[in-house]
Amino acid sequence: MNAANLAPGILIAIVIVIMLSGIFWQLFLKKRRTTDVFEDMEGHEFEYFCADLLRQKGFVDVEVTKGSGDYGVDILAEKDGITYAIQCKRYTAPVGVKAVQEAYAGRDYYDRMVGAVMTNQYFTSPAVEAAKKLKILLWDGGYMESMMEEDR
Repeated sequence: MNAANLAPGILIAIVIVIMLSGIFWQLFLKKRRTTDVFEDMEGHEFEYFCADLLRQKGFVDVEVTKGSGDYGVDILAEKDGITYAIQCKRYTAPVGVKAVQEAYAGRDYYDRMVGAVMTNQYFTSPAVEAAKKLKILLWDGGYMESMMEEDR
């Protein structure tokens, strides 16, 4: 075998490696960018981000409640005739039971049909159990990312 016979094979191998590297890099960066979106946000800024996302998903009468004395609800909204009371949590760790309890209390205080907790993170097992018992929807970081990806 001479060098002239090996050159096309080496060239093809290099092109394949570059293409695979590019695909991997794009997937990694896409995931990283989505997660980074939340990292620099303050709590109230995250609430407005969530409100905008809900509007994009067809919710109407979306209202961010005032910061204090909101009875555990950050967003009031409606979709398809169903009214929602939504607690938003921008955390760096899994969300616990307290957020579920706040959504439950706020749902009743604002006389809404559905209570939900929306977060960039995930939920602890006790929070999931409490949500099942109290009939509170849990919208975690994965769900939020899927909502955002639908618009791309």
